[in-house]
Amino acid sequence: MPAVTMYTTATCPYCIRAKQVLKAKGVAEIEEIRVDLDPAERQHMMELTGRRTVPQIFIGQTHVGGCDDLVALDQQGALDPLLSAA
Repeated sequence: MPAVTMYTTATCPYCIRAKQVLKAKGVAEIEEIRVDLDPAERQHMMELTGRRTVPQIFIGQTHVGGCDDLVALDQQGALDPLLSAA
């Protein structure tokens, strides 16, 4: 399973929901990068994604987007193959 990285803040309900979706899919470990604790990380996230909002989710090298993007990917049946890629 590829590494899952998520840019988050402590109180973001979309971050919490995205983590629930990923855990339900069997993702045991999510590397969280807290942009509320480190403004430089928020800047880095914005450079990588072109977006200001959290969560920003990466599965391996693939930028999935935010929580709504993650849920849409799952509904399209595209999340499982992405998570099972070696």
